[in-house]
Amino acid sequence: MAAYILRLRAALLLGSLRGDASHVTRVMLALLTLGAGVAAVCWALVSLQQSGPEVVLTVTVLAGAAVTAGFAAAPAIASTSDPLDPRRFAVLGLRTRALAVVLIVAGLISLPVLVLAVIAGAAGTVWVAQDAPVVGAIFGVVFGILTCMLFARIAMAGASMFLRERRSRELTGLFLLVVLVVVIPGVVFFASLEWDGRVPSQLTEAVAVLSVTPLGAAWAFPLLFAASDGAAWVSLAVAVGTLLALVVIWIIVVERVLTTTERPSAVRERGGLGWFAVARGTPGGVIAARSLIYWFGDRRYLVNIVVVPVAAAVTVLPLLVAGVPLSLAILIPVPFIALFLGWLPHNDIAYDSTAVWMHIASGVRGAADRWGRLVPVMLIGLPLLAVLIPVAVAVHGRWALLPAMIGICVALFFSALGLSSIASAVAPYAVSPPGESPFQQPQRTSSRGVIAQGLVFSGAIALAAPALWFGWEALTRDIEAAVSALWFGVGVGVAVLVVGTAIGAFAFARRGGRIMEFAEAS
Repeated sequence: MAAYILRLRAALLLGSLRGDASHVTRVMLALLTLGAGVAAVCWALVSLQQSGPEVVLTVTVLAGAAVTAGFAAAPAIASTSDPLDPRRFAVLGLRTRALAVVLIVAGLISLPVLVLAVIAGAAGTVWVAQDAPVVGAIFGVVFGILTCMLFARIAMAGASMFLRERRSRELTGLFLLVVLVVVIPGVVFFASLEWDGRVPSQLTEAVAVLSVTPLGAAWAFPLLFAASDGAAWVSLAVAVGTLLALVVIWIIVVERVLTTTERPSAVRERGGLGWFAVARGTPGGVIAARSLIYWFGDRRYLVNIVVVPVAAAVTVLPLLVAGVPLSLAILIPVPFIALFLGWLPHNDIAYDSTAVWMHIASGVRGAADRWGRLVPVMLIGLPLLAVLIPVAVAVHGRWALLPAMIGICVALFFSALGLSSIASAVAPYAVSPPGESPFQQPQRTSSRGVIAQGLVFSGAIALAAPALWFGWEALTRDIEAAVSALWFGVGVGVAVLVVGTAIGAFAFARRGGRIMEFAEAS
């Protein structure tokens, strides 16, 4: 049985080379490109032999942890089916443990694992050149490869059980968005560090933490043994424990997959419903899905999204003309973007026009309406701020201000969202109807719209005043105030968001009739 599955796996791998001439050409070009990339990575690793042990440890642990995390996360992002899915072997009546072990061995015969094996082998030669024990280097390479492969196998099985029926382009986009939010700030942070012939203290601390985690332990203990570091035994124990735990989890997953009946697919999941297929089947989830479609499809919303970064960038020009250094002026646009993004939904009910009757007639709770409408803004604002904040701090050149920037932006963004939830339900004002130009505004008979806009805008600034004050103190006097700005900003922002949404939910429930009258009149 084992030999048959292994031959089947090898045949599947070689079968990708079969096809017409154009298919074979594309595959060969991809393999050549991949081979060139692997050769470049191996050459870069081998060139580290001339570097010190600390540099080699830092590079290999950080890179190894990133690769391990990638193997664990890739199955959730990719939409390809697993050729070694245990459910494919359910009809053969094989023993669970025997099948689990065979699938582990067969999982080693794959292109990603083979590429990882070549790169890990190059890393092993570098470890030996840094006086790491040969046996330790071999075990480190083997443990690292097996850990990555098992993470991928378990993640693939989990994705097949829980994500296959709900996989969609929108869900994959959310996964990629999360990856970008994590990767881009990290790249900006590492690029801002100054090595000056030694490993920065930030990286040393990160390596020390990763060396005792499942992600980096296997890549760390060979070099720690070479440095006679007492943490080597801890890393080895974590690496062995991780490997054993993954094997046990894999056996449990295989048994669960073979003994569980697959749930039949629902009709709505095959209908190409986009965000409705991703969102939860609750009133709040449906409202969030509908709001996402509006925000990414209605040009009235798109214009607002585009105007926000442009307006924030314009604020820098007068400062630069007045002689303010770029390192200081660059800190201004990001808080403005946070404020404007939180301010955008202050009139979102008006953009629904008469479609708001669906919420009122169906008896949707106010909390579901309020939180569902905030999902698109958060989905846009949080990743955008997660990228812009470290970029602005990197250009400024003083990373100690990062907590202050986070606190200020969170206070402005969340406070504006909380106040917008109230204003949207209490004081909506007429806007251009669906399908009309976003630059064509209807005539208004009262100043309610101007007052609502002003109160949300100025109220968010007033509520964020403590964070702004501590941030100014950190910039001009005492850098320790940056931590105070962080905690005040996060605390005030979250509190205003929760309380404001609750008040907005109450107002929406009590003012349903007036909201409907407004929608009909506008």
